[in-house]
Amino acid sequence: MIQKRYLPWLGALGVALFLPIIAGDSPYLMKVLIIMVIFIIYTHSWNLLTYSGQASLGHAAFFGIGGYASALLASKSGLSPFITIFAGAIFAAVAGAIVGAICVRLREWFLAMVTFGFSIIIGTLFLNQFTGIFGGVDGMPAQRFFSATLEHRYLYEYYFMLLLAIATTLLVHRIMHSRLGVAFAAIRENELEAKVLGVDTARYKLIAFLISTYIAGLAGALQTHSFAYITPEIFSVHNSFWPVIYAIAGGLGTLEGPILGTVFITLIWEGLKNLGLSFERFVIIGALLVVMVVLKPGGLSSVFDRWR
Repeated sequence: MIQKRYLPWLGALGVALFLPIIAGDSPYLMKVLIIMVIFIIYTHSWNLLTYSGQASLGHAAFFGIGGYASALLASKSGLSPFITIFAGAIFAAVAGAIVGAICVRLREWFLAMVTFGFSIIIGTLFLNQFTGIFGGVDGMPAQRFFSATLEHRYLYEYYFMLLLAIATTLLVHRIMHSRLGVAFAAIRENELEAKVLGVDTARYKLIAFLISTYIAGLAGALQTHSFAYITPEIFSVHNSFWPVIYAIAGGLGTLEGPILGTVFITLIWEGLKNLGLSFERFVIIGALLVVMVVLKPGGLSSVFDRWR
C-alpha cells in the first residue's frame, strides 16, 4: 500500500506526465514546459547549496560553463549531446571545486559575493577574451537533442528533461535523508557547534558545492542543447537570481520548494507576458516576493504542508 506522504508526489508526477496533452501541438507551450523543467533542476542545485548553510549569487557561472562545455564537446568530438551534457556538468563541478576550495571557509553572504564576482568575471572573459573559441557576443551553435525535422520533437525533449528532473529530485531527497544531509543541516544550523561535534565542516561544504555546481552545469547544458545555441547572455545576473527567486517562493531547504516555486512563478511570469506586460512583470513579481517573505517566510511549501 502506498504511504499517504507519497500521494502528493504521485499526483504531481501524473500532472507532469499529462501536461503535454494540455499543451497540444503548441510549440510555445511546449517550450515553456521544457524551460520550466530545466529550471526545476537548476533551482534544486541552488537550494541544495543553501541546505548546507552556503549561498551563491553567481550560480549562472556554473550554469553557463556546463552549457558552453557541452556545446563545444558535441561540436568538436561529434559525440551526442545526450552524452556531452554530463561531461559539461563535470566541467562546471571542476570550476565549482576551485571556487569552493578557495572560499569554503567563508560565511554565507561573503561566499555569495565571491560567486557573484566570479560569474561577472567568467561572463566577461567569454564575451571578450575567448571569441575565437566561443564566438564572443554572437555565441555558438549547439547540436539539438532531436532533429528539428522530427515530428513531436518537443514532446520527446520534454519527457527526457522530465526524466532528468525526477532523477535530480530523487538524488536531492536521498542526500537530504542521508548522513551527508545530516552534516549539511548541522552546518547550516550552527557551524561552530557542528565542528565541536566532530563534523569536518570544510570538507562537507566543499562536497555540497561540488554536487550543487554539477547539477547547475547539467541544467545549463540542457538549456543550451534545447535552444540549439548559447551566448554569454547565459552568465547574466538574471540567470543567477531566478533560482534564488524560485527557491524562496517555493520554500528554502525543502525538497518540494524548487518545484513549487518554479512552477508558480513561471506561470505568473508567462501569464503576465501574454497580457502584454513587460517591465511591469518585474515589479509584480518583486512585490509578490515581498508579500510572501513577510506573510509566508516558509514559502509555498508551508502552505502545501498545512494543506496536506
